[in-house]
Amino acid sequence: MSTASAAHEVLAVVFQVQPQQARKPQLSVLLWERAMEPQRGAWSLPGGQLRHDEDMTSSVRRQLAEKVDLRELTHLEQLAVFSEPSRVPGPRTIASTFLGLIPSPATPELPGDTRWHPMSALPLMAFDHRPMINHAHARLVAKMSYTNIGFALAPKEFTLTTLRDIYAATLGHQVDPTNLQRVLARRGVITPTGTTARSGRSGGRPAALYRFTDST
Repeated sequence: MSTASAAHEVLAVVFQVQPQQARKPQLSVLLWERAMEPQRGAWSLPGGQLRHDEDMTSSVRRQLAEKVDLRELTHLEQLAVFSEPSRVPGPRTIASTFLGLIPSPATPELPGDTRWHPMSALPLMAFDHRPMINHAHARLVAKMSYTNIGFALAPKEFTLTTLRDIYAATLGHQVDPTNLQRVLARRGVITPTGTTARSGRSGGRPAALYRFTDST
């Protein structure tokens, strides 16, 4: 079957680093539960069919806004094409995936069938959506090492401890805040704001606040 006769869908892998009670923050992905067959009850990436009158980026933004009321993306980029002929039941459907990021302070209101799932405990996934998530995560991890993409997961201003937690949650291993500061400062990615965070209940010296130099 030719590509011209195939349907085309766009799917978004949206990540956010979320706090966990009595645990370190975790990288989570946004999923919605299928209410109809095929694979009713399995979890899917948000998205849907590409319209004839829209480009793929406009389509994925529209569908995130319409279907899961998500409008707070700080980063969105196209990733890969999944074109296995039998990837979904029925007519052949080609999928283009996108990587989306939301900063950790954001708390978008989600429909009842949509929720965040930690990368470390993904539920039963529909079709080929788990490989899509793994591919997007690998892309994010790689870009954390050579770009300033961390700005899209972090607050506008942050302590080094907060930034360490975001990097550790994303990369999946412990990160030393001093080394992180040294590397990012040498690359010109972060800069001190000249202000400090509020002291916690335990008191102590207020931590310095930083920001990303830019978000491009």
